[in-house]
Amino acid sequence: MQKIQNYIAGHWISGDGDGQPLVHAISGEVFGTVSSIGLDFQSMFDYGRQVGNKNLRKMTFQQRALMLKSLALYLFERKEKYYDVSYKTGATRMDSWVDIEGGIGNLFANASLRRKLPDQPFTVDGEYAPLSKGGSFIGQHILVPKLGVALHINAFNFPVWGMLEKIAVNLLAGMPAIVKPAAITSFLTEAVFRDIIESKILPEGALQLVTGSAHNLIDFVREQDVVTFTGSAETGRKLKANPNIIDHAVPFNMEADSLNCCILGEDVKQGSPEFDIFIKEVRREMITKAGQKCTAIRRIIVPEAMVDNVSEALKDALSKVVIGDTKEKEVKMGSLVGKGQVEEVLSKVSILLKDADLVCGMSPHINLFGEKVKGDAFMEPILLKARNTGSDSSIHEVEAFGPVSTIIGYNDLEEAVDLANKGKGSLVSSIVTYDDTIATEYALGAAPYHGRILILNRDCAKESTGHGSPMPLLIHGGPGRAGGGEEMGGLRGIKHYMQRCAVQGSPTTLTEITQVYQPGGKYKEPAKHPFRLHFEELTVGDTLITHKRTITEADIINFANVSWDHFYAHTDVTSLDGTIFTERVAHGYFVLSAAAGLFVDPGKGPVLLNYGLEECRFLKPVYAGMTIGVKLTVKEKINQEKKSEEDISKGIVKYYVEIYDEVNETVAVATILTMVKKLND
Repeated sequence: MQKIQNYIAGHWISGDGDGQPLVHAISGEVFGTVSSIGLDFQSMFDYGRQVGNKNLRKMTFQQRALMLKSLALYLFERKEKYYDVSYKTGATRMDSWVDIEGGIGNLFANASLRRKLPDQPFTVDGEYAPLSKGGSFIGQHILVPKLGVALHINAFNFPVWGMLEKIAVNLLAGMPAIVKPAAITSFLTEAVFRDIIESKILPEGALQLVTGSAHNLIDFVREQDVVTFTGSAETGRKLKANPNIIDHAVPFNMEADSLNCCILGEDVKQGSPEFDIFIKEVRREMITKAGQKCTAIRRIIVPEAMVDNVSEALKDALSKVVIGDTKEKEVKMGSLVGKGQVEEVLSKVSILLKDADLVCGMSPHINLFGEKVKGDAFMEPILLKARNTGSDSSIHEVEAFGPVSTIIGYNDLEEAVDLANKGKGSLVSSIVTYDDTIATEYALGAAPYHGRILILNRDCAKESTGHGSPMPLLIHGGPGRAGGGEEMGGLRGIKHYMQRCAVQGSPTTLTEITQVYQPGGKYKEPAKHPFRLHFEELTVGDTLITHKRTITEADIINFANVSWDHFYAHTDVTSLDGTIFTERVAHGYFVLSAAAGLFVDPGKGPVLLNYGLEECRFLKPVYAGMTIGVKLTVKEKINQEKKSEEDISKGIVKYYVEIYDEVNETVAVATILTMVKKLND
């Protein structure tokens, strides 16, 4: 009998007592137990704060991101053994793919964010704020990792994805985590977790695991900790109201099951590509993970005239779904996670039937495919058709967390939006339409009540990830019933685990603190021309003040001829009446090009190439006869890893370019990016 363990303070520990039995969802066999009785939760938090947090905070964003990439590659090489374990949860191969490879994909996606983050343990947030007339006093927001632990309380339906999508973000932010999966599927989480620990890729203390019941785990969080919860709205509200959460103002991010919906646009007719897309999408969302998804379609909202057509089409599509042993290739839908979950779903269906009629499902006998199946955890898809669609209807209140969905009719788009919003806040809504006017009206009307909206039609259906698939670089969450939280979301996600602090002082001091040059800060004199210095030799604040150049009318005319930019302000002095210009004005891009001519060192050196341009602004017209000069300042340095042994060691250097005229007024500013070779290649 397998005994699922916990990972506490660097050690694998079994809980006390007989433990909770673990049942194979397909065969019904008891194969293991899990317990967290007797664990020292206080020591877990102490260890995470004192060891894990300290180790992660010492690492830069670049180092943490490369750590995630290494971990993703390590787990991906071992993915097949996770599929074998996932079979016990009742999942099909495709269900497991979403969970396992979707979770690993989250690690890859978050690792890719390193290109947007500094080679520092912290980052600046937004632009600086000038706070004084003379420019000697400014403010800048910075984001630093919190000093606590992230406690992740996850649902049973995605034991791998649920863990990896969350830890990817907190680890990138520089914060350790305690992972608390649902006990019923914790054996799959433990299998992946063991490989994470055995890889030795993460620093000591970065992750801990509680596989059994949470007991009073949440009583140990403090003000520097973060709690994330995924599960039922009812349980989430109870945890969020915990006095310890309130007393210590602990950030609590909640992602709760919700009454997600899919709308069929008024423009869609039976036989059209969009109608087929709609039926296929709803069917898929009902049977994937046997409907055990927080993003599954619970309400199918269609034009009143199309209710019968949709009912018949879905009934036919669902009748062809083969249910049973997910090892068999013919099987497209597996079991629920256990007998108890079937009973819970059917109890909710009985409530829904007070406001809806049965279209299909709930047969006294389910035809299961395969010799090893035991029917306790299986159920067939249940499709209902609403009678009562008002605000008091159970279809807008009750969620059956399984393969259950209800068809609802609407008379016009305004009513469709209203019905969608009656769910009181959802993780996701989708609309299938080929009319962009309908799509726009729906999206803007439903957005306040939904965390994500998918517009699906023939143009994107082939490559669409679907209604139920949250993506790593977009937020996953929703308002109201859905919990009011946000997970993932790319760079937004790391901010949940970092403290935003406003730092005020002189531009010079804030440059040193942030390691990003702040306009107005004192210049540093480099040993030689910056373009002759390698990446390691450059310092933020190093400034080259160039010689000057007088702009001529011939320059402006020649640039117009070379660039083919004959905009009237540059070429036709007779057309300037009523404009802001008093005479022929130099092209902004010529001014920038002329500036490059002043600051570029033409000889071969450490600068490999111009990597890009950011934040370019033309602030004052430049006319013939004016003289310009340039101040070129190292603004920020970003390390780059070598992609192969043959690759050149290099980094990205951002330069702040300030172009000024003969009266010392700024005419243009820009940030240019250069790729610079390192000393030790």
